[in-house]
Amino acid sequence: MRLTDHEKAMLDGAHGAARQKAMDLLLRYGNALGAERLVETRNVAGTIGATTPFMRKFADERGGLDAVFSEFNLDSAEVVAIPPVEVYSSHLQQGIDPEHAARQGVGEEVVRIFRKGDAYSAGLGVQLLNTCTPYQVGNLPARGEHCAWMESSAVIYINAVLGARSNAEGRESTGAAMLTGRIPYWGYHIESERRGTHLVELDMPVESMSDWGMLGYYVGDKVQDKVPVIVGAGLAPSTLKLKHFGAAAASSGGVEMYHIPGFTPEAPTVEAAFGGNRPREVFRFGPRELRETYENLNATARDPDVDFVMLGCPHYSIEQIWEVCRLLQGRRVHENTELWIFTPRATRQIADQNGYTRIIEEAGGYLMSDTCSALGRVIPPGTKVAAVDSAKQVHYLPAIMGIQAWFGSTADCVEAAVTGRWKGGLR
Repeated sequence: MRLTDHEKAMLDGAHGAARQKAMDLLLRYGNALGAERLVETRNVAGTIGATTPFMRKFADERGGLDAVFSEFNLDSAEVVAIPPVEVYSSHLQQGIDPEHAARQGVGEEVVRIFRKGDAYSAGLGVQLLNTCTPYQVGNLPARGEHCAWMESSAVIYINAVLGARSNAEGRESTGAAMLTGRIPYWGYHIESERRGTHLVELDMPVESMSDWGMLGYYVGDKVQDKVPVIVGAGLAPSTLKLKHFGAAAASSGGVEMYHIPGFTPEAPTVEAAFGGNRPREVFRFGPRELRETYENLNATARDPDVDFVMLGCPHYSIEQIWEVCRLLQGRRVHENTELWIFTPRATRQIADQNGYTRIIEEAGGYLMSDTCSALGRVIPPGTKVAAVDSAKQVHYLPAIMGIQAWFGSTADCVEAAVTGRWKGGLR
């Protein structure tokens, strides 16, 4: 790889041991990818700290969180002192909500370590957004901006909806990027790699949030890690629908970039989306594909008695919380069911101010932050059957937690929370 003089100096140790380790990791990573150089980034979203029992034990045995960063962010068995981050860096979602730890079955010792980790991250200059949707709470990259982000649903959003540039990075590469402001120049950082590869033609209107989730799940399954271009009459996606579409496509496949001509910034036309390429394959999405996708998403569900309703994957916006409150106000969550709604911590503060948290709590639900059920492996004790409005969550939660899960609309899920039974269906 070709390195600049500044990059060579970091690699040679002129800027400290931690940045030397970071550059060594990025060099090995870039060479493995076939990257010819690094690209400067001023925007990183990743995770640091001890978020699992194994890491917490590692931190205790090896002498603290610098040891965790060295091992798990820099791939270094040698413990080095970690300096403040070099560029603007945001922390993604974590494993628990410390304000609802008891409800999530998390002990006080874990909360103590969580808060210690928060303090450590803040001390390095990392912004404690603690969400899978940093773009909802202040980290909004510009079109063309080179980023280094983890979290599949966030990467696809900033690539396709905002026109920023990032590959789906890992804990190691984002940790190294925080200290160096560099990331390998490959994949979706390169103009030619962002062009469409497959065409998806819609044979039906795609309107509701759940419809967009199912479309995303279908598209991801068909194109895997390629770049779909979606066309159809009457398309009018909102940013929230695109959020759910992208999260689903990144779950069933590995989609990190897509185009919807006339809506996404790099695709004013179909021709611009493909950039001179011809579609490798053409897929059609109509009522039959919608039905098959719905049945696929509900493949684990059998029992109509719902113990647990989880909303907020990706993390809910204030608009989505408002919608739930309209559906829930004046009603009561069933005695045999729990309702957990996940949102960024900053959004929860707005919900507090607007009285939405009170409405949810008076109904018997909980507004949580910093994590979600699949990532944190936090569900109510004894849960056997869940209901969710997220194609991403229904993809992961049954496999991770060994439970049944229903997928449907937000209204279906609120109705299940209130009645304790699943009555949803494809409409």
